Amino acid sequence: MSKEKTYVEDIDRSMYDFRYEEKDAYRIEEGLTPDIVKKLSEEKNDPEWMRDFRLKSLEIYNRKEVPQWGPSIDGLNMDNIVTYVRPNTKMHADWDEVPQDIKDTFERLGIPQAERSSLAGVGAQYDSELVYHNVKEEVAASGVIYSDLESAMHGEYAEMIRDHFMHLVPPTDHKFAALHGAVWSGGSFVYVPPGVSVEIPLQSYFRLNAPGAGQFEHTLIIVDEGADLHFIEGCSAPKYNIANLHAGCVELFVGKNARLRYSTIENWSKNMYNLNTKRAIVEEGGKVEWISGSFGSHTSYLYPMSVLNGKGARAEFTGVTFAGAGQDLDTGCKMVHNAPDTSSYVNTRSISKSGGTSTFRSSVVISKNAENSKSSVSCESLMLDSISRSDTIPAMDIRTQKADVGHEAKIGRISDDAVFYLMSRGISEEEAKALIVSGFAENVSKELPLEYAVEMNNLIRLEMKGSIG
Repeated sequence: MSKEKTYVEDIDRSMYDFRYEEKDAYRIEEGLTPDIVKKLSEEKNDPEWMRDFRLKSLEIYNRKEVPQWGPSIDGLNMDNIVTYVRPNTKMHADWDEVPQDIKDTFERLGIPQAERSSLAGVGAQYDSELVYHNVKEEVAASGVIYSDLESAMHGEYAEMIRDHFMHLVPPTDHKFAALHGAVWSGGSFVYVPPGVSVEIPLQSYFRLNAPGAGQFEHTLIIVDEGADLHFIEGCSAPKYNIANLHAGCVELFVGKNARLRYSTIENWSKNMYNLNTKRAIVEEGGKVEWISGSFGSHTSYLYPMSVLNGKGARAEFTGVTFAGAGQDLDTGCKMVHNAPDTSSYVNTRSISKSGGTSTFRSSVVISKNAENSKSSVSCESLMLDSISRSDTIPAMDIRTQKADVGHEAKIGRISDDAVFYLMSRGISEEEAKALIVSGFAENVSKELPLEYAVEMNNLIRLEMKGSIG
């Protein structure tokens, strides 16, 4: 058997794997019962309709079966998951007032710096609660609302939230959507008024510090007619030897001729089950752009969905996934065309090594009403050794003759010939491999937010080692 000729180091997770001694003020008991959900609702000071919604969601959760078609989640036992952990602090708008250990966490992840340099507003969630939230005055003065979802439920936007909360992703959607409906906590609410363009991004960062816990934040964004927004979401957690769960939900409402770019950098640790649900609905002439980097977690199920409901609505999905040892990342996206002249474009890159499994799933649905619609799906996979796996599973449901739909998939291994060629031009082996991997991911990674350039260098520009022999 020939010696393995190519080797790529795992992602350096040292900047994420720090943790602090737990000083949470309150942990709800493990498991999932009506009493636990009622207690959580009481802790959150829910309005009555939300308490009832949670209990109804729990009933749906108990009826729904665990998905059988994706990666195994047998290692996840909800009886051992703590659904709510309140850190020992209230939410602050002044960074100096945040407790030192929590402040240190976000300083090490670069969040306050990013805010100082290039962000219009920042929300930082630690375990189950937002601990910091701040919006630049000029953004707030334009009428943009960016707050934690729970306070917004008790303010002037309460009815807007009730009209939109889990309407795009109903609890009946699947078992973990129902779980989210029952135990959600934290997350952000954004409303951009008609015609307002937010020139610099808003950002939320989610940090799960507690072992054996779940994080269930809900992000609700409404971009009204003719408005424009870029929203960035980052998430990480230290590694523990017991399972953690992330089952958040993102609902995006993009109005007529509005535009929303939603960027996510997900770097959970390898004991994390990431079962997140994200969905956007786009009205006439509007556009949603998803930018997605998936690098962490033990197992992921993640397929952002765009529902193009208005004439000329557009959606783009750009994603890069890296699966290393012990990771089974099942990711992709769904595009649903419900109106004429709509268009969707999908461009993804996935890298797998050391026995990691990367699966890309795409679903394109073009209804009979969506005449003259276009969809293009391009996915490429690179395996860095002979024990890794990569699969592409496209699905297309086209109900009209007047549509233009294309799908292209490429799966390959890193080429020793290409490494040898570059080395013959005086480039070291490490540099040659770095060039090949970076070049493979470049047209996707260049779309990721500038603020994450350092993080992207850690995640995409991998340290190359090994020798050809």
